[in-house]
Amino acid sequence: MSRPTPTPFAAIPKQQGPELVRGLNAWHATSIVAGTIIGSGIFLVPAEMMQAVGSARLVYLAWIVGGLLSFFGALTYAELGSVRPYAGGEYVYVRDAYGPLPAFLYGWTWFLIAKPASIASVTAGLVRVLGTFSAFSFLPHALLSLHITADRVLTINSGQLVAIAANVFITGLNYVGIRKAGNFQFAFTVLKVIMIIGIAVIALTAASGSWSNFGTSFAGATGGMTGFMAALVAALWAYDGWNDLNMVSEEIQRPEKNIPLALVLGVGLVAVLYMGMNAGIQRALPAAVIAHQAVPAAAASEAALGHLGVWLVSIGMMVSMLATLNGTVMSGGRVPFAVARDGYFFKALGEVHPRFHTPGLALVIQGAVAILLILVGGAFRELFSLAIFAEWLFYMVSASTIFVFRKREPDVPRPYRTAGYPIVPALFIGTAFVLLCYTFASNLRDSIAGLVVILLGVPVFLWFAKRREPKIV
Repeated sequence: MSRPTPTPFAAIPKQQGPELVRGLNAWHATSIVAGTIIGSGIFLVPAEMMQAVGSARLVYLAWIVGGLLSFFGALTYAELGSVRPYAGGEYVYVRDAYGPLPAFLYGWTWFLIAKPASIASVTAGLVRVLGTFSAFSFLPHALLSLHITADRVLTINSGQLVAIAANVFITGLNYVGIRKAGNFQFAFTVLKVIMIIGIAVIALTAASGSWSNFGTSFAGATGGMTGFMAALVAALWAYDGWNDLNMVSEEIQRPEKNIPLALVLGVGLVAVLYMGMNAGIQRALPAAVIAHQAVPAAAASEAALGHLGVWLVSIGMMVSMLATLNGTVMSGGRVPFAVARDGYFFKALGEVHPRFHTPGLALVIQGAVAILLILVGGAFRELFSLAIFAEWLFYMVSASTIFVFRKREPDVPRPYRTAGYPIVPALFIGTAFVLLCYTFASNLRDSIAGLVVILLGVPVFLWFAKRREPKIV
């Protein structure tokens, strides 16, 4: 297989018919980074982290380390995105550095499992939060039962229909224009930032809290390096999503400037918000209480405001999830589009809508797969677990392409050069490798299954490669 020819900056392949449009400005781009990262994680993982390390100080250390590592990854992706501002992001980097097969396996995994499962997970979480309000107590009630086999029944409830409706609404919003989806993302990101700041300020200033809680500990913690790694994984999960911006690079105005700016500002903003929220939770509650709370942020707000605090956090979680869902749908639809545009997937998925200038069919198919996962209920969580191994694998592989491009294309203009190169990308790649090994060892069955799912894409790639028409650039 011949080495792929490097594609210089701004040389986007010429398309027949309608093309994607650069409708996202710097504010949109920054809101995609921050809005996609901030989901339900910051409201939930402080308990898991406390159970892992047992002290407020070590929880804070895990947040700081996780924030720095995510920032290193964002700096690396900032250079990659500014040089190759094309739809698909990581798919393009892997394709140009290592060839079409590894790139297809990335796209295959994201299209088949990772993005639809993420959509199903976020919408299911949205329904769970809605269910905390008495007006929506009917959501778990079954509406229909279908006998799939003699011993298996598929039950559909009101909550699943609400989750499907949320998926259809956000997918439809993205279908009718990147600018509309970008405006939605910006508005809801601003709203969620205001709410997180409000929750943090309430917890930090409440009379019921105490700074002495930072010195408390939880005796039942896992502890040691194992516990810290578990806390770090939880923190990195809460920071996850910053890479989604690169998948919509082809629709960002002045990408050579706005992609690095949005990644740096977005991840930096999230880190500050997370530190503030975590400080509020730890001031409001001692370590042992945090460890046993399903939603520590809600417990901290309740201690300050009573039931109104719980209501405020619930609203904040729903706003956060909607912005995360929008960013996930937006970015996910560009991956199969980019693969199909290269001729390695169904041709129709690589077409741009003539009126809305979006990868319409790719978005629709992604939404349909997510609906299937929503309908099978908790079973989609197993698929999501399979994708964890693949996620860290492709983070590592994608980030490593910066070294390939620096060596292979020394004269290509780089509007942004990664600060701290080569140490910063090397640290991120090394961390991804360590977490990949940790994830593999701690969840061996799902990790092996994830690897199998990735490799199942090889015969699919070969089938499409045989039928692929030569691409003219």
